[in-house]
Amino acid sequence: MIGIFKTNIGSPEERQQMIRAIASSFPVGSCHVDLDDCDKVLRIADLQVEENIIIEFVQKQGFVCEILE
Repeated sequence: MIGIFKTNIGSPEERQQMIRAIASSFPVGSCHVDLDDCDKVLRIADLQVEENIIIEFVQKQGFVCEILE
């Protein structure tokens, strides 16, 4: 499954921090945050946990996160 989320991750440093945290905490494929997109889209390939778990995890890191529709 691919997870696509809207976030407020705003800097390259925050992006790197969040990608590392996700990759070290969950069995996922690649992670990417598009800082140029207005929705700061977080895309997670090969997501093997429910989307709400990722949302809660990202929110606990201090960022907004919701499913992008």
